[in-house]
Amino acid sequence: MFHALGDATRRSMLAALTEREQTVSELAEPFAMSLAAASKHIKVLEKAGLIRREVRWRERVCYLNPGPLARAHEWLAQYERFWNRRLDALESLLRDADEASGAPQREGDDP
Repeated sequence: MFHALGDATRRSMLAALTEREQTVSELAEPFAMSLAAASKHIKVLEKAGLIRREVRWRERVCYLNPGPLARAHEWLAQYERFWNRRLDALESLLRDADEASGAPQREGDDP
């Protein structure tokens, strides 16, 4: 999934699908690429489980599959909590060091 999200074109396509489902032609339109090239991007997104495609009459319609993104968000949230704790600890150490040295408080610091 992260490989699929690593490309700006594919991220733009996903963003477009958050607004509404779109045909392959509609997804390709904003980019200077052939339908074949757009289809390759769409296949990468589909293989990652980020979108689904279905045939409606004579068109292939794509829509967002939010499940994998939700799972990725949950996974990344663990690391967000980890880094927030680490940064909070660093901030506390720096404040303690400032207080111990008698240094004036920096602008924006809490009293």
